[in-house]
Formats: sequence, structure tokens, C-alpha cells
Amino acid sequence: MNFDLHKNLLDNLYDGVYFVDREKTITYWNKGAEMISGFSSSGVLGSCCSDNILMHVDDQGTLLCKELCPLAATIADGAPRKTEVYLHHKDGHRIPVVARIAPLHDEQGTIIGAVEVFTDNSSHIAALQRISELERVAYIDPLTELANRRFTEITLRARFDEMWRYGWQFGVILMDVDNFKRTNDLYGHDVGDRTLRMVAQTLLKNSRSFDVVGRWGGEEFLAIIMNTKRDHLKSIANRFRVLVEKSSLSVGKEVVQATISLGATLANAKDTAVDLLKRADRLMYQSKTAGRNCVSVD
Repeated sequence: MNFDLHKNLLDNLYDGVYFVDREKTITYWNKGAEMISGFSSSGVLGSCCSDNILMHVDDQGTLLCKELCPLAATIADGAPRKTEVYLHHKDGHRIPVVARIAPLHDEQGTIIGAVEVFTDNSSHIAALQRISELERVAYIDPLTELANRRFTEITLRARFDEMWRYGWQFGVILMDVDNFKRTNDLYGHDVGDRTLRMVAQTLLKNSRSFDVVGRWGGEEFLAIIMNTKRDHLKSIANRFRVLVEKSSLSVGKEVVQATISLGATLANAKDTAVDLLKRADRLMYQSKTAGRNCVSVD
């Protein structure tokens, strides 16, 4: 089998596939990698994979490209690896992927590089089905592609009904983009809109398929989290915070980043929707007062 046939087979995979040499310079980048990451083959070939391309982080926000890179580890010791990481999409948001790495050998058995296969791990099919339904009933926010406030309010009422009827616990996370006016003032409203989309897509891609993240208004977002307890809710909120902080946009020669302040709280049987949202709002502003880019939980 010749290289063209191999390339044709790899290019028709939905998974992302790329090859690197021993210096981690990208030598091949398939169409699946283009689709998942947003980076074209022509834009990345000859670059190092850590050169503002995928920039994998773990769920604590640790950048793996420098010291903890699984690709470099496989090149060094020849051992295959599988890991769950968050790659950097060209549009700035973070996408959870399962990455599988294997060494590449020459005819003498010497390691000459590695191959990474990465699979979108963001409940993509379920998310597409949810988006299709939202589009059908016109409940999508056109800028961020999240559920709009109307759909989010309907979902909130449904979660209260389920809690009162079946005892199913849920919580909410209210989030606000920090210093958003300054971003608009420095870079203009177009970059401000791109920043909101970046934050929104990071939240959406890293939420469970049965949870709902909506645009609550302006630069505020509301996540409605099913089947959760306090520690779990706090963990989800902190993951959102970390992944937004580690997302970025390229604007000319500058890198634009954003942080969010979060208020997370569980609903209880005595709550109304107004009570719950007031508590989440108070907690969110508690995070603002504490210095921003943090989570307050009640």
C-alpha cells in the first residue's frame, strides 16, 4: 500500500490524526484534525505542536506542552499512551478530547517520532441533537449559540417541577465575564463578541449532554446542573473557571483572554426560582469582591 492510499484512508476518519518527528514538528495533519481543532493542514505543517496550536491542558488547567507532554514522553520511552486532555480550538475555546499516542519507528526500530489520534469527547452527538431541537423552537442565542434566556427559564421551571415531584437534586452556576467592558473598550465590540463566543463554546463543549448552559444576558451565563451535590457542583464550576481562563483569542499580534466569576448553589424544596437566582447572583458578586476569577459556593 502506498502513501497516497494511507493518506486517503486517514483523511476520511472523523478522528484527528497527526504525525510529528522527534522535535515534535508536525509532518502530517488529517482532515479530522482540521474539523475538530479548526486549524488547517496548511497552517500547521512544519510547526511545533506546542506553537499556539493544540496547547493541551489537563482539568486543572496545567499546560502539558512544556514539561508533561504525553507525546514527548512516548518519543522518549517508546510507550503508547492514552489520556484525556483539553485542546485549544482555533476560535479560542477548549474541547475535551481522548488522545492516543504511539511511537513511530524506522526500519531499524529507532524511534523517529510519534502519532497522536484524538477524538472529540464532548458528547458531540447529544449536543447536536440538543442544538437541532433548540433551533426548531427558536430558543438559541444567535451570538453564542447557547440556549437563550427563554429556554433557560423554561428548563429551570422543569428542574423545579422534577425536584418537587421526584426529589431530583439540581443546582445552578451563574457566571459573569470579568472586566468585559474593558475588553470592548480596548479591542472593539467585534472582539468583544468573539470573546463571548469563546467563553460560551468553552462552557458548552465541557458540559454534560443533559445539563443546560444558557446566555442569561449580556456577558452573564447560567448553567443548570442535574443530579448533583455541593462538592460536585463546585468541581464543575471550577472546571468551567479554569478552562475559560486557559482559552484565548489571537487578535493581530496580541492574545486576548478572559476570566469569569462564578456563583454556584443547590436548589432546595423551599426555593422559588427567584430565591435560587438571587442566591446565585449574591455568590457571583462575592467572587467579584474576592478578586474575580474564582468560585463561591453556598
